[in-house]
Amino acid sequence: MIGAGQAGAQLALGLQKHGYDVTLVTDRGPDEIRRGPVMSSPCMFDTALQRERALGLHHWEGRAPDITGIALSLVGPHGTPHVSWRAPLEGPAHSVDQRVKCAAWLERFAEDGRGEIVLHEAGVNDLDRYARTHDLVVVSTGKGEPGRLFPRNAELSPYDRPRRALALTYVTGAAPRDGEATLHYRMIPGVGEYFSLPALTATGPCDIMAFEGVPGGPMDCWDDIHTPEAHLTRSLEILHRFFPDEYERYQHAQLIDEGGVLRDAITPTVRHPVARLASGRHVLGMADAVVLDDPLAGQGPNHAAQAAAHYLDAILRHGTGEFTPQWMQRTFDGFWRGWAQWAVGWTNSLLADLSPHQRELVTAAAEIPSVASALAAGFDDPRTLYRWWFEEAEAHRFLAEKRARHAARFDSRGLRRALGQYATGVTVVTARAPDGRNVGMTANSFTSVSLDPPLVLWCPGKNAPSLPDFTDASHFAVHVLAADQHHLSRRFATPADDKFHSLPITPGIAGTPLLAGTVARFQCRTVQRLDAGDHVIFLGEVEQYEADGGAPLVFHSGYYHVAAEHPDL
Repeated sequence: MIGAGQAGAQLALGLQKHGYDVTLVTDRGPDEIRRGPVMSSPCMFDTALQRERALGLHHWEGRAPDITGIALSLVGPHGTPHVSWRAPLEGPAHSVDQRVKCAAWLERFAEDGRGEIVLHEAGVNDLDRYARTHDLVVVSTGKGEPGRLFPRNAELSPYDRPRRALALTYVTGAAPRDGEATLHYRMIPGVGEYFSLPALTATGPCDIMAFEGVPGGPMDCWDDIHTPEAHLTRSLEILHRFFPDEYERYQHAQLIDEGGVLRDAITPTVRHPVARLASGRHVLGMADAVVLDDPLAGQGPNHAAQAAAHYLDAILRHGTGEFTPQWMQRTFDGFWRGWAQWAVGWTNSLLADLSPHQRELVTAAAEIPSVASALAAGFDDPRTLYRWWFEEAEAHRFLAEKRARHAARFDSRGLRRALGQYATGVTVVTARAPDGRNVGMTANSFTSVSLDPPLVLWCPGKNAPSLPDFTDASHFAVHVLAADQHHLSRRFATPADDKFHSLPITPGIAGTPLLAGTVARFQCRTVQRLDAGDHVIFLGEVEQYEADGGAPLVFHSGYYHVAAEHPDL
């Protein structure tokens, strides 16, 4: 593992936990990391934090401030908000100084005794040596020679230069805010963005100020800054000019330490994930090495955590076979389709000028809480923004639906949370479209209806892209997922041109694609479709079934679980 940041250290610890021997190569040890400069504005949202918790790595529970919401403002040139709203997050976010996190993870890795830490700035020759002695080499750092091995993917990289001038300022002594801790996000069209959030550093709670200036604009003003004190002074000058209420909070703040500042300019870039060394051996890129995001949408550390989790899952499922270049490419492709493309698209959309329909969405959020909640949820999981954030027609449909629900009796967000208390299994429903395409989607709205005749039902949403294909198909198959098939649940819950890419499938009744390894499978003929509000009820007669059994995947309160025997029984 080359690089011990969020992705590299997390993957190394995950592999170590599962009994793998791992060599972790890093250019700095724990003490040097702690004494060094801050590395990012690491707001980890709940979906990414679950990746850490699953490995027992989130050591700061109860110490890091709970960030419970997003507050967003569109601001005029003189600091007056044109639009302002706040929305709660489904689960609290946390921000932990990565100097604290990465140093602690390195020490935990060393304590296990089954891994080796190499303190060395790895070069290309080192990678060749590691590739000879290890089954797999993963590069998770975009710095130095290793990061330059992976060629830029021009098709997926629309920018060839930085879109923002970034400056971070970690401080203590700010005046407290009223209410709960919130990530405050402010946008000044044509000038840049500013966000602030509470965080945890080595000495306790602090605040992070992040400035994202449009190149050449009035917030791109850091070239003459050479000391931490001057950096803080310039930060306060920007606040005084553009965000006077924030200046009132921070005017007496102090830097947390001499390393509490960072200035940078990042070119958002997607690279090809497999690099061939001079010897003919191959290495796999991960996180910043192959997908580098501007921090504007807060996706960097979250993207890294998701990448590490995806790569860990792929390695564990791969077993003892050779890690070929084809396997490496498939591993990245799965992560790109399932997560990265949406994080990149969300970030890149904010780096451009807001389109009219995007500005309408941000404006409507001030009047319709469910729109604000949907935008806030996009920071946690950018996949939820598809397609209404990116496409004008979908944005108008989305807003019409939210306005109608806003006038209804129930708060749909609260109702959804209440319904989520009912634990269910997780299924993937598949069908063969009339034109021969295989289609599928994840669903937990599956239930038995009758034994004589054998009837089941499931309920896709009317906005599901593949609903017309299921409507036109004569048959569908319901696959009840096993506990280790959560990757299939995520894959089929995410929009993609071909969700079946690289999956082994067999044809069933009427050519319906069948997945392997599930605890049960039902091949059904559609006998009736019923309109049901914003969903459609598909009633099917079971024509064939298999039930291999095993531990099922369980979904409850927004998270995956595994079933366990009750201790009192």
